[in-house]
Amino acid sequence: MIRSVGIDQLPEPGNGSIVSIGVFDGVHVGHQAILAANISLARGKGLTSTVVTFAGHPKQVLLGRAPKTLTTISHRLALFERAGIEHTLVLEFTEELRNMSASDFLGTILLDKLRAETFLLGFDSKFGQNQQGSASFLEASGHPVQVVERVLARDRAASSTAIREAVELGDLVGANAMLGRRVSVLGKVVHGNALGRTMGFPTANLNLEHELHPPGGVYAGFARLIGDARARCIPAMANIGHRPTIQQQDPSSQSSGLVEVHLIGLEEDLYGSQLEFEFVARLREEQTFDGLDALRAQLISDREATSALLSEKGPDFGRGISSQ
Repeated sequence: MIRSVGIDQLPEPGNGSIVSIGVFDGVHVGHQAILAANISLARGKGLTSTVVTFAGHPKQVLLGRAPKTLTTISHRLALFERAGIEHTLVLEFTEELRNMSASDFLGTILLDKLRAETFLLGFDSKFGQNQQGSASFLEASGHPVQVVERVLARDRAASSTAIREAVELGDLVGANAMLGRRVSVLGKVVHGNALGRTMGFPTANLNLEHELHPPGGVYAGFARLIGDARARCIPAMANIGHRPTIQQQDPSSQSSGLVEVHLIGLEEDLYGSQLEFEFVARLREEQTFDGLDALRAQLISDREATSALLSEKGPDFGRGISSQ
C-alpha cells in the first residue's frame, strides 16, 4: 500500500481513484464494508482504491478535546493495508484544513491530487468547512457517489463510541462483534528492565501512543509483527497493569500504563518493531505474588493455559480483516 502523509508526498497522479473519506477509528464492520466496496469497485474499473484519513482526531480541533483512539494512525494504516486498500492519504487535521471549504477540498485534494473518479462514502461521511461536503454535495457537483448504509452488529449499530465503551469495560465479545475482528492494540516495542528475560519470560514492552486498551490483567492472544513478510500470527500472552510483584522488588521500576507481551516460542530482537496484540480471552486479574519464584510459577501456568486456549481458538476470527 502507498502511504502518503500530506499532499506534498503524493505520488504523480495515476489512472484515477475510488475515494473514501473518514477517520475510520477502529476500522470496525461499518468501515470494513466501505473499504470492501471501494476495493471491489476500484478493481472493476481498473482504478486505485484510496482512503483519505486524518492523523489526529478532528474533535481535538473542533471541540478542543478528543477521545482515546481505538486505533492510532499507524494501526489504521496496517488495517487498511490488510484489507487490501492500495493508497492512503493521511492529512493532519489543522485549523487550516478545518476552514477549507468543501469545494476547495474537492477540487484541490480529491480531484487535482487524487484524480477521484467515484466516491465511496459511509452514510455519515462529511468533509470541508462546517461539514458541508457530503454525498448530496458531490452528486450536485456532478460526481458519481455510492453510499454504504449503517451496519448492525448484534442488533446494534457499529460505532467507534460504542466499541470504546465495550473495550474499556472489558467486553471483548461485544467489541469483537462490532469490530468484525478481535480487539487489538498496536505499539512500538521499547526497552524495559529486561527482568522478564532473566526469568525465562522475555517480553515486548509496547508504547501504545495513547491507544485504548482493555482493563488490567493477563490475557491470551495472538501477536503480529507489522511488516513481517511471513505474516506470522504468534501465540502470546499479555500483561496490562502495574507489575506489583516486580514493583516490590524494584520500587524504581516503571509501574503504570505497561503493556507487556510474551511471544510464545519466539526469541528475536524486536526493539523498534511495531507489534499488534489481538486479545482472545482474559486469563486472570493482575496479582501480587510472594517473590519472583512464585511469579514465575504462575507465569508458567499462564503460558500453559494460553497455549491450550489458543490451540482451540486458532488465529482466524470470523470474516474480519484480521483473518485475511
